[in-house]
Amino acid sequence: MTLLPIDISVQEVEAMLGQPDVVLIDCREQSEWDIAHIDGAILFPMSQWQQVSGKLAEYADKRLVVHCHHGGRSARVTQWLRENGYPSAQNMQGGIDQWSLEVDTSVPRY
Repeated sequence: MTLLPIDISVQEVEAMLGQPDVVLIDCREQSEWDIAHIDGAILFPMSQWQQVSGKLAEYADKRLVVHCHHGGRSARVTQWLRENGYPSAQNMQGGIDQWSLEVDTSVPRY
């Protein structure tokens, strides 16, 4: 299995969304999700990672892409995933803010 690059651009994520083998994980907090989120993403807040990480098993055969606000938290979550059985997990560079700027301007910036 070829190891995917750890970072992926918002344009690459946009092109993959809707594919059945791709799961977009939002690791921001509920309050941030309530302000803005990407349709199709699943909210797994980093602050609750120990509780929610158990739910990842159902996505074991999927391509996981993680995002947050700007990319810092999602980089840490992606690294954790890669160290814990998800070697192809990827971090969406620039987070939802970059998504708002370059992919979907209807997603509010904050």
